[in-house]
Amino acid sequence: MNQVAVLGDRDSVIGYRAIGMTVVELGDASGAQAAISELIQKQYAVIFLTETIAEKNEDYLKTLRVNKLPAIIPIPSMEGSTGFGMRQIQESVRRAVGIDLFERDVE
Repeated sequence: MNQVAVLGDRDSVIGYRAIGMTVVELGDASGAQAAISELIQKQYAVIFLTETIAEKNEDYLKTLRVNKLPAIIPIPSMEGSTGFGMRQIQESVRRAVGIDLFERDVE
């Protein structure tokens, strides 16, 4: 069975432990690359991380996108969404289908 992990500050990720996810608490974004690398070595299939951490490690995450697994998915933190996750989805869809499906029509 594939494993799922979530990385972020304690308040944002602790609840995921209750649903069986591996929780990696990070005080700041500086330890994210090492934590993600370790999860990749352990063959985690899905890694959720807070948008705050994802934004600060964007270049590193871009290098991982060429691989099929793991799927790395930004999620909002307790402070709310920064919009980073939605921008990543828009970019992925735009690359896959060639158009921005999320673009608003001009009225």
